[in-house]
Amino acid sequence: MITKFMQRERRFIHNEKIAFLLLPTVLIPLIFELVIHSMQPEWFTTYQDQILIANIIYIIIARFAMLDVAIYIFSRTKSSVRFALLQIVLLYLEVTIITIIYYAAVFDIFDVFSLFHLSAQFSPQNFASIHEHSFVTSMYISTVTFTTLGSGDWIPQTLTAMIAVISEVILGVVQGGVFVAIVVYAHQNSIVKK
Repeated sequence: MITKFMQRERRFIHNEKIAFLLLPTVLIPLIFELVIHSMQPEWFTTYQDQILIANIIYIIIARFAMLDVAIYIFSRTKSSVRFALLQIVLLYLEVTIITIIYYAAVFDIFDVFSLFHLSAQFSPQNFASIHEHSFVTSMYISTVTFTTLGSGDWIPQTLTAMIAVISEVILGVVQGGVFVAIVVYAHQNSIVKK
């Protein structure tokens, strides 16, 4: 069944040369969200849990589309195995970075310090510095969550923050398995073409 799915002709993107350029478009909805957040802060605050859940659903669907692009690129590549593996690694890196940035931006839009509680002890100067750089803090939390390192210093304070963390951890774990599956599939495909 998986092989049949990977070999299907209907794809989201048909040209592998532009796939790498199209993947960052996944981040575009965040621009609209920032505009809504700045223009309608009361509305945004009222519906923040629903908006956060919508963000989680969106990134899961978008990642499915990104991985579909990866499958397409490597099932149709006519290049050498080395070049195909390089493409796989670069695409894997791009999908990882996009996912981490997406979650970090969402955490930052929803105020990372209202979503998460810092349980570690810092000097007042260090804590002030962390507070001033909320996007860097959001990137750190997102990276640690996605890679499943889980420092334990940042604890989700809301149910929706917990759901966001759960979804990011699952995406991080699944991505490793998908990466291995794509590498194996690309390798098998190159052997069959010879």
